[in-house]
Amino acid sequence: MSSSIQWKNVRFVPILHNRMEFAVEVRRQFDEFQPECVAVEYPATLRDRILQAVQRLPLLSVIYYEESDGQLIYLILEPTDGQVEAIRLAQERNIPIYFIDRDTEYYPMYSSAMPDSYAVKRIGHFRYCQAFFRTVRNRMPGEEDILREKTMAYHLQRLSRDFHKVLFVGGLYHAPGIMELLELPQTDVIGRRKREAVSIAHLHEESSRELMTEIPYLAAAYEKARSKGTVDGLDRLQIHQQLIKEAKNQHRKRNREELTRTQLRVLNRFARNYAFLTGRLVPDFYQLVVAARGAVDDNFAYELWEIASEYPWQSERPGMPVLRLTGEDLLLDQKRIRFHRKLKTMRRRLVSLPYRRRPTKADRERWCREFGYFSICSYPPEDVVIEGYGRYLQKKAMEIKTEEHTSIEPFVRSMLDGIDIRQTIREWGSGKIYVKEERPMRGKVGSVVVIFDPDYPDEDGKEAYPWRVTWLGEHDQESDMAFYSTPAGEVMDGPGISRCHYGGFMLTYPPMRVYDIWKDPFFDVARSKPERLLLAALDYSMERNVVYVAASPPSGWCKSFAARLGKHIIYIPIGVFSPVTLKKIREFHVLDGHHVRRYAHQYIKS
Repeated sequence: MSSSIQWKNVRFVPILHNRMEFAVEVRRQFDEFQPECVAVEYPATLRDRILQAVQRLPLLSVIYYEESDGQLIYLILEPTDGQVEAIRLAQERNIPIYFIDRDTEYYPMYSSAMPDSYAVKRIGHFRYCQAFFRTVRNRMPGEEDILREKTMAYHLQRLSRDFHKVLFVGGLYHAPGIMELLELPQTDVIGRRKREAVSIAHLHEESSRELMTEIPYLAAAYEKARSKGTVDGLDRLQIHQQLIKEAKNQHRKRNREELTRTQLRVLNRFARNYAFLTGRLVPDFYQLVVAARGAVDDNFAYELWEIASEYPWQSERPGMPVLRLTGEDLLLDQKRIRFHRKLKTMRRRLVSLPYRRRPTKADRERWCREFGYFSICSYPPEDVVIEGYGRYLQKKAMEIKTEEHTSIEPFVRSMLDGIDIRQTIREWGSGKIYVKEERPMRGKVGSVVVIFDPDYPDEDGKEAYPWRVTWLGEHDQESDMAFYSTPAGEVMDGPGISRCHYGGFMLTYPPMRVYDIWKDPFFDVARSKPERLLLAALDYSMERNVVYVAASPPSGWCKSFAARLGKHIIYIPIGVFSPVTLKKIREFHVLDGHHVRRYAHQYIKS
């Protein structure tokens, strides 16, 4: 049983335009059939420009011309289009290429739903086409479609007489009509033979993010596989998972948040169900981004969009005009999504700004290069938050220790410090009244240590939070602070504004007393960064008690060190605190000089 679509010596490869699975199929059938010539569903009037555009790949090109009514028509040549792949293969193997479509103006735009191209990967191209042909058996083509199909049938009949093997790559919708017409003798259809002022331009990088039919990340994966000769192994779902993995890594790098298995499972299920609701087998770009936002947050959705929409083959000097287009220029029905990231939106900025557009990758790279370390400072609103949280932890520790020093016993002869209502109600059936006795806690709380991540080095000695800094308070309302974090200058939110994440920090009061604890040899006995912070907190604390917030309690060695100093460590598990608050506390910004404070609020969401 044949698994190909053929009329005499003409092999048909019907495709959906700009779909990766069909480009893969064209390549497979090209190698299997070994044609003597290739025919494609492009008009001969655009031949020279299309060949030039295909030769420029993987750089993206736009062919454009003006119709008789003055309307501009744009044709983007993408590497995942089956016709483009056929032309590339023919050029590489010096096989004649024929453009057999009719040049038609005012061609109506059809919005008929087509089967998801991913089915080709699962059931095969032949069965896919058979199923589609059955559904359009009683189709009623328009006048322009009939003229186009007659033109292509005429040229295919002529090529079948001149060559032993002809490979035809064209639209799936027209294939049944062309095959019917091939059974009858055809004559050349009258139409345009030449078109003036057909131009070619390089597609601007920002336009490629918006206009490519396939996800640019997927198109790049196809192009890379093509260069290695491994396109047969491409699977759209696997590419989506690789995309999500890269976005996950980028999100961890920029926001120091690790996605959980539950979030990834919800993301994939959300995207799958959304695709099914719209008649698709695999989610499209928009559905992936919406699923990412719903399962995680806007920041992660933006990371995914940024990676997925980047087409790596761009050129600052393409050697031809650069064209910037939008979806409206191509009359595309597009969906829009607004990211509510941790950045101020343009609508909320009520003052004139030195920088008004969304930061690009090039902007962030330039900001990283220009960031200095000689006059760095903190962002005052974040100082207020961290100091307030330190005071809250001191108060929380006092409450915990007070509860630990409170005893409850039945009332016998003294009310002690008053009736304990809760215990009395619990034991109401016994007929007893319970009173409490509060033994005062010795000393107050001084230093505070918070450990988000102990950050032990991996096998290669690398650390996730390698930057170690000691900052002195700028006035008597601030504490001295030591911390380890992600490096400043690695993630930029604005010019001179670097976003970092604490691995852990120590606060001690009053300010202007602390020498750089990371250089102080007195603390070299510490076996890890959390221990070094805790030892410094104990040494510099003016009060007897030190708060230690972490996932694991302090080691026995640290407790012994505290006892020798006459100090006491109050351990609070970090899990008892709100993760939302911890996330807000953990992120901070480092400014490249005090002058940056004047405009930092324009880039940092409070």
